[in-house]
Parts: sequence; structure tokens; C-alpha cells
Amino acid sequence: MRSFMRSYFRAARMPRRRATLRADVTASLVVFLVALPLCVGIAVASGVPAELGLITGIVGGLVAGSLPGSSLQVSGPAAGLTVLVYEAVQAHGLGVLGVLVLLAGVLQLTMGALRLGRWFRAISVAVVQGMLAGIGLVLIAGQVYALAGVPAPSSGPGKFMGLPGLAGEVLGSGTTLAATGIGVGTILVLVYWPKWKRAARVLPAPLTAVALATAVTGIFGLPVDRVRVQGLMAAVQPPGLDDFASLASLGVLGTVLAFTLIASAESLFSAAAVDRLHDGPRTDYDKELMAQGAGNAICGALGALPMTAVIVRSSANVSAGARTKLSRVLHGVWLLIFVAALPAALGVIPVAALAGVLVHAGWKLVPVRELGPLWRKHRAEAVVLAVTAIAIVVTNLFEGVLLGLLLAVVKLAWEISHVQVETEALDSGAEGAGGAGGAGAGRPLRVRVLGNATFLRLPKLLDQLEALPADRAVELNLAGLRHVDHACGMALAAWEEEHNSRAGTASSPHEERAGHPSP
Repeated sequence: MRSFMRSYFRAARMPRRRATLRADVTASLVVFLVALPLCVGIAVASGVPAELGLITGIVGGLVAGSLPGSSLQVSGPAAGLTVLVYEAVQAHGLGVLGVLVLLAGVLQLTMGALRLGRWFRAISVAVVQGMLAGIGLVLIAGQVYALAGVPAPSSGPGKFMGLPGLAGEVLGSGTTLAATGIGVGTILVLVYWPKWKRAARVLPAPLTAVALATAVTGIFGLPVDRVRVQGLMAAVQPPGLDDFASLASLGVLGTVLAFTLIASAESLFSAAAVDRLHDGPRTDYDKELMAQGAGNAICGALGALPMTAVIVRSSANVSAGARTKLSRVLHGVWLLIFVAALPAALGVIPVAALAGVLVHAGWKLVPVRELGPLWRKHRAEAVVLAVTAIAIVVTNLFEGVLLGLLLAVVKLAWEISHVQVETEALDSGAEGAGGAGGAGAGRPLRVRVLGNATFLRLPKLLDQLEALPADRAVELNLAGLRHVDHACGMALAAWEEEHNSRAGTASSPHEERAGHPSP
């Protein structure tokens, strides 16, 4: 009987397993079709061979996809790191890129082993959104030039200030106008194709847009730049010993840190977003951080692009009905088969079409819809977001994020620094905050300071104390403070001594002084 029941339940599970397998295979094909143009476009925008983007996509599927962490999240090259990668390649060379990515992966593995993954969720959401918005703006400004087939200025402000001149150049050249038409047409397909839901379920918008642009370019023989193909094995360039010597530079170490923090934060925030899209197992953030680190370590060893979890591919995976991690592993298999079997297919894709894909991706990084509600409900958060984004455009990614984090810390310190002043005559009832005078004139006051006293609230606190009657001595009781920093402690002691001196009463120790927190 027991053997019969085991056989029965095993047979009952078989249809379920077949249904799960079918769903995962279908979802993997959808993710592959979404990932293919994005991998190529991000590589081209980063200033590296197109094959390196595909290698990162393959590693994201086969390595990070097979490791524990998040069950349905898909990893690969991300638009959010495009600007930083481009700047690193221009500053240090393509060979050093592998060193940067490899060390970033090792740091991610270390942080995951130390169980620091969950702490990335403590980073201010406004800073992360501001970082992505700034990256999106710089990405759009840079790819508009690539869309027109014109070299872009090197600096962020230069890209924006050069846009009027770019418009004149487009109108004055037939070749530039053709490239611009291909790029703009790609963007229009990306915007409107998803509205045709039946067709969008069969062919994802990025693949459709690039395929149509490639077909139009080939049919009409348009004189626009195509993707340069050099072959998968030729593109793989593991870093050498000379490349590791660059680690003596502080700029290189700063870039490694930026890769690590930004890739980790983007991956773990993406994991939190993907968890809200399905009812399956939740993400283990420490294991997911280690999976990302293992993938980046391998990408670095191959000289490829850095890898993060990508919300576009992940949401496509969930929407397509994926049920297990098999779907993301298989998407890496399909990318590998494509690169091995059809490498020449990349050479017919117009660069303007990929630039259009990246302009659209950059726009999606800017939280336009969230800005209005955020400003109405959390104005300080909106300021942090805007300052971070503008700082990234004006300076660079690393300095802009540092400024955003600093502003978020200052905002937090300001919000928690609530201080209240209560006064009470020593031989009478309470008189309220800052109240004095009247029948109690001339009697000493006990002044209690409550809350958190930091230098940010010191001007307001001293204004409240200065409003007390100048002819009455005070006993300053700080026992009700949960925190007092050195600046506030010193200022309050000096104020008490000076006030009592003016009131004609020498400052003397009181019993309550024993309860003062040490500054």
C-alpha cells in the first residue's frame, strides 16, 4: 500500500513538473529576446566590443542564475553602469576594466560572506533614485549624439550644452539625418509596441525595434554606422600583470569601490522589487550578493563588462510565467548559442538603433512619475534625489553619489534632532516651555532640555534659551536628553555660566548636574 501511494503521488507530480518546465523554457526565450539587444547596446555605449556585453549576459545566466539568492531575478550588463564603465575605459584603458570588475566581484563575495547584503537596503532610496536619474540623464545626453552618428563631448555639462549645435548638424547632413531617423524610429517602436499586447507577448519591444531598424537600413541601403564585430574569442582579453599594476592609483581604487557599491545596491534593490512581483521564495540578500560577486569575478577574469541584476529582464521573466531559476539559466544558454552560431548577425545592426534603445532605457531610469507625489509628501527626499542627479550630471557618478549620501545623512540628522525646552520655578508649579515672568519674577528657574541636541539644532535651542528672563538665575538640567553632541554640550555650559553671571548670581553646582550626559 505504501509503495502504491508513493507511485501515485510521483505520477501526480509529473504533470506539474512538465508544466513548470514548459513555463520556464518559454520565459527563458522571452528573456533572451529582451536581453540580446540590451547586451549589445550597453556594450557599444560603454565603449567596448559588442561581444563583451554578450559575455556578461551569458555569465549572468549560467553563473549568477544557477546560484542561490533570488529565484527569478535575471542578471547581465546594466544601463546603470554604462556611464561609469565608459569613463573607466577612457581613463584607464580596456585592459584595466577586467581588473576593476574582478576586484568588485571579490569585494561583493566578501561582503556577502560577512552578511552585509541586508545593510544595502539601509541606503536612502532617494539617493539610489537620484543616482539612477543622474545616470539616465547622462546616458540620454551621450546616446543622442551616437543616435545621430556624431562624437559626443566628454563632460556631462558639455553634452547638454552641445545639443543645440547637434540639432543644426543633423539638419545639415543627409547621413546624420538618416541615422537620426533610424534612432528616433527605434524609440517610437519601443514606446508604442508594448501597447499592442498580443504582439508584444510574442516579440519583445527591444528586439522588434532593433530588427525593424536593421531591416529598414538594409532594404534602403542607408549610409549609417553598423556594429563592429571582431569575434567572441578575439574579444575575450583577460587582464595581465601590467593591468594589475594600475591598482597603485587612487583613481582606480575609487572606481573599484564605485563599481562595488553601485552594482550591489542596484542588484539588491532590484531583488526587493522583483519579490513584490511574485509569490515564490523570497530573496536571501547575502546569498544574492555572493552570486553577483561570483558572476563579476568571472566577468572580470574574462575582461567583460560588470554585471548587476536588471529589473527590465527580471520583470520580463516574471511576466512571462517563470517559476524557477531554470528560466534565467536557460536565457544564458540561448545567448551562448547565438554568439557561437550567428556572430556575424551583430554586424548588420545599425549603431543608431542601439543608441535609440539606450535613450529609451535612460529615460526609464528617471523617476518622472514619482517626482510629483514625492515632492508633495516628502519634500526633503525629493531635494536629495534632485541634488544627487544634478551633481552626477555636473561632476561625475562617484562624487555625485557621495554628495547625495552626505545630504541624506544631514537630512536624517536634522529630522531626528528634536529639542524641547521646559522651564519651572524652583518653588512654584510648571510655567511651560520658555515661559517666565509675572508673579514668579526674580525666582530661579529650573530649565530642562529634552530630546536630541545636535549642532544642527543649536541655533534654535540657543534662541529659546536667550528668550528666558535675563534677571533670573537658571539651573540647567540635561538629564532628559537622549543624545547631546560635543558642540551642544559646550555651548549649553557656556550659556548657563554667562546667563547666571548676567543675572547677578554665581553659577554653582546643582544636584541635577550629576545627570548631565557627558558632551
